[in-house]
Amino acid sequence: MSEGENRPSEGSPQAGVVTVSDVQELIRRKEEIEAQIKANYEVLESQKGVGMNEPLVDCEDYPRSDVDLYQVRTARHNIACLQNDHKAIMKQVEEALHQLHARDKEKQARDMAEAHKEAMSRSLGQSEGLSQPQAFAKVNSVSPGSPASTAGLQVDDEIVEFGSVNTQNFQSLHNVGSVVQHSEGKPLNVTVIRRGEKHQLRLVPTRWAGKGLLGCNIIPLQR
Repeated sequence: MSEGENRPSEGSPQAGVVTVSDVQELIRRKEEIEAQIKANYEVLESQKGVGMNEPLVDCEDYPRSDVDLYQVRTARHNIACLQNDHKAIMKQVEEALHQLHARDKEKQARDMAEAHKEAMSRSLGQSEGLSQPQAFAKVNSVSPGSPASTAGLQVDDEIVEFGSVNTQNFQSLHNVGSVVQHSEGKPLNVTVIRRGEKHQLRLVPTRWAGKGLLGCNIIPLQR
């Protein structure tokens, strides 16, 4: 993405001459920015779902080898810039709607309402950037002092990613069990939905005082 691409400051309508077409053009540019934000979030999802805040170093403070650090940093930078652009374009949409209404109250009232409704409806849910991924399993219990408890897993957490297992390839809890058995002593990326919010956790399957390597009970979700 080149510098200044889709910058809201370019070609903004002049005060006093705002038309419905101007507002529709602003909305079109807003949608282009939203599409770019979504594309960059998809890059992060493809890189082990690192998100915007997941550490890029391992437990020994070495750069992670399981993700493309350049792609992740570039996507994060793009998202931060695009979110600023999105905020600015939404402000321009709001200002343009006010100007449109003030110029001709009677004639433009219906157009203003329609354009405002379109701008607001299209931006609904955009603060999330992407819809929440589907969970395939749920945490039913967590034993105190267990590896699961240490990692921050909580009862009723809905699991959307457990190591290499996700909604697309999950077939049964045997998939999770296989990942655990092959990852003893190694950190696993676990993504959960907790009270509607996405959380990234690092879980290390380890032998402990209790049974198994996790110390939690996971049940599949019915779809």
